[in-house]
Amino acid sequence: MNNDSLKEPLIQIRDLYKVFGKKPNKVMPLVKEGLSKDDILAKTGHTVGLKAINLDIHKGEIFVIMGLSGSGKSTLIRHFNRLIDPTEGQILVEGIDVMQLNTKELEQFRRNKMAMVFQRFGLMPHKNVLENVAYGLSVQGVDKAIRNAKAKEWLETVGLSGYEAQYPAQLSGGQQQRVGLARALCTDAEILLMDEAFSALDPLIRSEMQDQLIELQKKLHKTIIFITHDLDEALRIGDRIAILKDGNLVQVGQPVDILLNPADDYVEAFVKDVNRPRALTVETVMKPPAYRLTAETIGEALKQMKRIPANYAYYVTDEGFQGVVCQEALEDAVKTDKDALMEDFKVEEMSPISQDALLESIIPATMESDFPLPVVDSEGDLQGELSRTHLAGVLSDFYTDDADNSDSQKLN
Repeated sequence: MNNDSLKEPLIQIRDLYKVFGKKPNKVMPLVKEGLSKDDILAKTGHTVGLKAINLDIHKGEIFVIMGLSGSGKSTLIRHFNRLIDPTEGQILVEGIDVMQLNTKELEQFRRNKMAMVFQRFGLMPHKNVLENVAYGLSVQGVDKAIRNAKAKEWLETVGLSGYEAQYPAQLSGGQQQRVGLARALCTDAEILLMDEAFSALDPLIRSEMQDQLIELQKKLHKTIIFITHDLDEALRIGDRIAILKDGNLVQVGQPVDILLNPADDYVEAFVKDVNRPRALTVETVMKPPAYRLTAETIGEALKQMKRIPANYAYYVTDEGFQGVVCQEALEDAVKTDKDALMEDFKVEEMSPISQDALLESIIPATMESDFPLPVVDSEGDLQGELSRTHLAGVLSDFYTDDADNSDSQKLN
């Protein structure tokens, strides 16, 4: 997420309700009294789609909305561009109340501010690939030569250069979805709405599309609202995740928050089968490096060591992490020459691990090490540490599950 996320949210959803039926306003008092979705349906014949939704979505983030079928996620995303109007509530985009836009203003808003990528691709079968991608610009009245040139650029970006003259029926599902993505990007809309965009794809193609979306986002910094029922997909691509149940917002947080601190039994049931080592990076679970030695001499280093509760510390110089030092070794060295330079002292070498590494890749090294492993950033600067005890705690729920006993044996 970029620094813009610290500013006022790009999109604000305030007290949003949606009741489906002939007289939704008459049913609202029952909704606010707290009657369940099933009770309201039985009493009134009306269906509660969304209930008291409050969300802030920041510029440049991939915001994932997930839940089971019937949770309200697709209903919610269709409120952003007013394909569905709420029964009550506000939808603010850059401070503008979308509910107050007249027909013409709403039309312009949809054309220029938001683009949508659908689950079933939504391509026009009678138009070729180039015409499909350029369609949004065509509606905007952009000159044909300009829109076709731009469409070609986006087709190249999504890996479909050379397919301009093909028709949707001649393409695979993955290729059709790439066309759909290129079409949405071609309008240069700031906000992308993606409703189960990859759900209809085969697992391998789906994974490739997720990778491509992540890579594109690094360059484009769009604001993407992504609907899915798949937690693995949400964890993989989302900067933040909102979980819905029966029209209620159950939890909002970063993937690590959802995974390690589920808000209730519903969310816990979602996350219990997630392969945590493949979903979490070192950065999400590391501890701050509490114990550093920066002294120039052995005597000063020992003084630093005695001020900390542990009997080891990381030796760090201007060049970054150098290794780990034990108090016992320093005490022995001081007997010989307390003024000897630390740069001449033989530290215990230890390979640091990257904060971006997946936990799965560092389990063996962590379990074999006598000390917590140092964690460094891309510059080689010390950022944290990861001990086998802490790692075991993070992974305990996953590895104590009966279905994963074989993996647990590998850990031990």
